[in-house]
Order: sequence, then C-alpha cells, then structure tokens
Amino acid sequence: MIPRYLVDVDLNELPQVHTEVMVIGAGIAGLFTALKASEQYKVLMVTKKSLLDSNTRYAQGGIAAVISDEDSPDYHRQDTLIAGAGLCLPAAVDVLVHEGPAGVNDLIRMGTQFDLENGVFALTKEGAHSQRRILHAHGDATGAEIVRALSEKTKQNPNIEVWDDHFVIDLITEDGECAGALIQKPDGQKVIVKANATILCTGGAGQLYRYTTNPDIATADGIAIAYRAGALIQDVEFVQFHPTALCYPGAPRFLVSEAVRGEGAILRNIKGERFMERYHHQLELAPRDIVARAIVDEMEQTKSTFVYLDFTHESEETVKHRFPTIYEFCLSYGLDLSSDWIPVAPAAHYMMGGVKTDLYGETEVRRLFACGEVSSTGVHGANRLASNSLSEAIVFGRRIIERIQQLPPMERLHFKVEHRHKTEPARQPIVEKKLKLQKIMLRYVGLKRTAKGLQKGYDELSRQLPIFEASLTKREDYEFANLLTCALLTTQAALIREESRGGHYREDFPESRDIWKKHTVFSRELGITEGHFDV
Repeated sequence: MIPRYLVDVDLNELPQVHTEVMVIGAGIAGLFTALKASEQYKVLMVTKKSLLDSNTRYAQGGIAAVISDEDSPDYHRQDTLIAGAGLCLPAAVDVLVHEGPAGVNDLIRMGTQFDLENGVFALTKEGAHSQRRILHAHGDATGAEIVRALSEKTKQNPNIEVWDDHFVIDLITEDGECAGALIQKPDGQKVIVKANATILCTGGAGQLYRYTTNPDIATADGIAIAYRAGALIQDVEFVQFHPTALCYPGAPRFLVSEAVRGEGAILRNIKGERFMERYHHQLELAPRDIVARAIVDEMEQTKSTFVYLDFTHESEETVKHRFPTIYEFCLSYGLDLSSDWIPVAPAAHYMMGGVKTDLYGETEVRRLFACGEVSSTGVHGANRLASNSLSEAIVFGRRIIERIQQLPPMERLHFKVEHRHKTEPARQPIVEKKLKLQKIMLRYVGLKRTAKGLQKGYDELSRQLPIFEASLTKREDYEFANLLTCALLTTQAALIREESRGGHYREDFPESRDIWKKHTVFSRELGITEGHFDV
C-alpha cells in the first residue's frame, strides 16, 4: 500500500504561507493558468527547477486549432476521436475544438509570435489530421516561443510570486478537500502553503522509461501526489511513444518532429526500403502508435537499433527555414537533415492518462485541479492526436479559472497528522534504483506487452516498495517514490486491459475489444492492485 504522506512531519508545527491560488509546475499549463488566475487573484507558482524547464519548451510541431476557413470544429473533433481509438470523452473533445481558437488568441495577446506567411498564419498538417491546422513558431520551436512569451509576462506580473527550485512533497487534504501543499525549500526546510485552490501543472512521466524525449524533471510527481491525496488516476496504461527520436551515439533522444513527416519525409529500414505501406494506408502520417510499432517491427526484422528518416528530397534552404532547430541539432552531431538519412527510433513521449478531472479541470478532491499532461480530461482517449496537448492546456486552463471563481472561501482547517514509524534500510543509491525501474518499464511495459512480461515487471517493481518505509529527505528520493508509484499503476493498468488500443498494445491480445471501451481508474483507497472501470 502506498502511504498517504511521503514524510513523517507534524503539519501544525511548520511555518505557513497563505495564497489564493497555488500553481504547481510551469510549462504552458502552469504559465498560462497562472496568468489567467492573476487577473483576479494572488498566485503562487511553485516550480521544482525554473519557469523555463518543462516539456513545453521542447514541443516542436505546434498547437492545433481551427483557424483556416477550410477547416471546422467538426473536422477537428472527428480527427481527435479517430486518433483516440474509442476512449475519448466526446464532451471534452467538443470543449477542445470549439474553445481552442480563443485560447490561441489568448496566447497571441500574451505575446506569442506564431509564424506568418503573406500576413496570415502559416498552418501545417501533422499525422492523423485531415486539415492544415497546426500553428507553429520559428519553424520548429513552438514550445520554446510559447514559454518565452508566457514566462516574460509571468515575471512582470505583480500578482504572481514564483518559487523556483522548490519541491512539492505532498498535497494536504482534510475531509476530501485540498488545503494546499507541503513544500521543501532549496535549503531542505519544509513549509506549508495554504491555498483556496491548488492547480497541478506538473507535466508528464517520461522518466519512467530509459529512452524518452522528456527532460529529467518529468518524474510523474503530479500523478503520484494526487493519487496519495485521494484523486482518481485514469488510463495510465496509454503511453505514447514518439516514433522518431534521434538515435545516434552520444546524442540524447532528441525529438524529430512529426511535422517533418507532415512535410513529406519518409521512413526507410536499414536496407533503404520504404516500409510504411505494409502497415497503414496513411503511410508515414498514420497515428503515432501505429508508426512506432511499425518501426519496432522493422528494427526486429532487420536486427537493427534504428530506422532512417529521409527528408533529402527537400532543398537545403527549405529544410533550414522550416526546421531550423532540428537542422542545427542534427548538424551538431555531423548529420545533415537535407542530405543525410537521419537514424531514428521510438522513445517515450507522452502519457495520455493521468489525474482524472471533470470538464472544468477539477479532480475528485475538492479545490484540487489538474491541467496539461498530468491531467486526464478525456480529450486524448487511448492515443493523443498530434499538437492537441498544447491546445488542451490552454482550453482547460481557462475553464479552471472559471470554476475557481465559484469556490467559496476555504474554512480554517486543523491538520490531522499521520504518524508512521520510519526505518532506515540499507540503501541502494537512488540513481541505481531509478535506472533499474526504467529498464523494467522499457522491457516489460513498453511498446509491446504481454501478460507474462507485465506480471514479471510488476513483481520486480514491487520489490522496491520498502522505499516508502525509509526516511526520505532529498528531492531525488521523492522523485523515485513518485516514479515507482506511477510505474506500478501503469503496469497494473496494462495488465488489466486485455486488448490492444491506441498507445497500449498487447501481443497476447492484438485486437481491440468492444468490452474494453471503458477506462481504467485507480484510487489509493482501493489499493494499488485493484482497478475499477467506468463505461
């Protein structure tokens, strides 16, 4: 059983800080929501690194919204539902496609500069989209531009206080209501922050896997602390592996945007053969899960660790203009995107599931909200449509603030303390524990799964459970405990779901089954090994 709190402290003895709205995390979800909240409230932003460190910063492709006269919300809705493989919540998708354009206008008003061609937005098309509806910035640096604009606004805003380099250990709850959080300062001191509303914007869980496009900070913190606090965790078996991450000696798993394939790049195996026609009629623009598994199949058949992405049909000038970031990064490793075939392989990229929310971002725990990748709003279903993640963050960020406006003032709470005896077991270095966890997840809970492998993975992960009986004091301790929590939930959910759908593929159940058109939902009170289902 995962404990309610990671550390054993008397909450009544710690110093306390009060704020109206607390935003945990940065990225587009945290920055945008904090700025919207600051129009009416005093906001405290808590980041474990800085405003500039998040998955958003690395988002290349862009943000999906209905802008063109040739496009419509109905088209965007249909594309999202098809990609989501039967598990999207239609009402949430309707919210996204109808409110996305207004959210984009908010970003522009906040200073984001999207690329223009002849005075109009330069829209591109990505995999599984039927229309050109992706706005981008500086070619392939959309996320970095959004973070730049929003972080500048945040720093200038007198209603937003930012605590960089602070770690949220746990949420504090009383009778099913969130009262704030227990936070560790850079010097190791602990403090209570009480807030009328708390918004989780902590991003994803890419560090569950050995190979990921995510930064080091993506350690599933939000999912784990929300789970411990009593929120519901939904659909975490659906992990999206981006098909094309750079796979080259000495280089990190740098994302090579789907937009490159959107502009005509093709995939070849190490024999030089184009292969996607054997897998899907949309070829390189098939949904990500299909492309990723096709690449793995080709790698297994040719006994290779990568395939090639071939963009050499485009001129050097066009490549440099459209994908300057990718071009420069590859060039720094001696690879020329315009003349070389680029070695790529799948890497963990995005978690479709997360903390279950309603259509206003509120969780099962009153006054606790979740926004962005940490949340499970129902938009993404079993497989996220490319570039819908940034849209989701701004659309539901706006709705969260609407809901907060309706909250009554929080009554004075008297904290109850859970006391537990902490042991100090012989400790294997956390870095070794983390690497072992990542290897287990890659081997047994990766792109292809089986009951035998998942059970073995779950059993091996369970051997790490004594970490929760240890005295935890450091950030890396908390991060590992959070990763382990999410890894166990993800593995258990994958074991329960006896079918293949979207980002979840079972070799022993290769087909989708109508009886599984339902969500896996976990609650700490039910125990980590028990899932229940919402039809």
